[in-house]
Amino acid sequence: MPSPYRAIFGRPGTKSFSAAGLLGRMPLSMMSIGVVTMVSQLTGRYGLAGALSATLALSAAVLGPQISRLVDRHGQRRVLRPATLVSLAAVAGLLLSAQQRWPDWALFVFAACAGCVPSVGSMIRARWAELYRGSPRELHTAYSWESIADEMCFIVGPILSIGLSTAWFPEAGPLLAGCFLAAGVFWLTAQRATEPAPHPREQQASGSALRSPGLQVLVGTFVATGAIFGAVDVVTVAFAEQAGHKTAASLVLAVYALGSCAAGAVFGLLHLKGHPSRRWVVGVCAMAVSMVPLQMVGSLPLLAVALFVAGLSIAPTMVTTMALVEEHVPRSKLTEGMTWTSTGLAVGVALGSSAAGWVVDAAGAERGYLVPGASGVLAALVAFAGYRRLRPRQPAAVPGVPVAAGLPEDGTAAAERQGGQPVA
Repeated sequence: MPSPYRAIFGRPGTKSFSAAGLLGRMPLSMMSIGVVTMVSQLTGRYGLAGALSATLALSAAVLGPQISRLVDRHGQRRVLRPATLVSLAAVAGLLLSAQQRWPDWALFVFAACAGCVPSVGSMIRARWAELYRGSPRELHTAYSWESIADEMCFIVGPILSIGLSTAWFPEAGPLLAGCFLAAGVFWLTAQRATEPAPHPREQQASGSALRSPGLQVLVGTFVATGAIFGAVDVVTVAFAEQAGHKTAASLVLAVYALGSCAAGAVFGLLHLKGHPSRRWVVGVCAMAVSMVPLQMVGSLPLLAVALFVAGLSIAPTMVTTMALVEEHVPRSKLTEGMTWTSTGLAVGVALGSSAAGWVVDAAGAERGYLVPGASGVLAALVAFAGYRRLRPRQPAAVPGVPVAAGLPEDGTAAAERQGGQPVA
């Protein structure tokens, strides 16, 4: 392992909570695509499959920030375990209703309840932020490592989920995803030494973390970015099935994640200067441009190459996003703030997967790639429109009070990290 990565794991407990987080995040790449594969196997209806995947994502988008807000107030162990049990019970109901061919409304009810799943990635990043507070170089490497871990999930997860559901029985992929969730969350919450201290309500600023203008830009852009991911998943499965090799969809999606993983590994070794907002806008635009080749692919090998190139911009953009979240959100709401970015992605995944499912049903798999293409353009437009909110801005000068150089636009977040009062 390169020395910067080796250095961040020098603290006690870091290897253990990172490994638990890797397990707990496997459902992120397995559950949605597993449901799409399961429902398409059982019914042949990609519209229904995409709508159920969208319901899962929207439910997680609504419930995830509320769970993370409770985590900030009461701690990870007290909140994550009961939330996970609720989600697991709902997943079990979803699989049973699909296997027994219950009415569609039953599938949607269980899918909505299954969204009560904690954002494990946010929990892990909050632990890194607590360990390396005030050490931006180490925190950059830690966030890069977590992006690598995310992509490792997306390399292995779809292969397991699609492969098991097509080769064993349709419900196998989502079932294994639930097992990974249970193992990861309960292992993580057993590690108390690295758990961030909770911030009771009286210690927190009023209102939601989403009141931060910078966070609003990040979340809004990530809605469009999530639509890229959700649409690519659904259309790739349909494209592979149309080509007569449905099981190959997992390998093609793994190549997509492999590109992101490779870029994230290199990005973590770099010591970059300048404000991250510029790198973030460039990353979002690169993601949009990378959707253009998908409109012209005609075979699975060419699709794999195009998706590998498209994946190169994902991890660096995600790492930069976490740095911006930490800058614009008060520390007492950091877990919630990180989860809001995941929520934006989840909403986008819901919209993208649903839209892609309907386009595939109506016009075929090749036309389905128009959905991630349009989503990329929208993401770039939102990023450009909100760029001013992400740039560092000095507050207005007050007579007799020196102005701190480089103070972020969101003075509340910076002041709280430094133990002071918010800047008006």
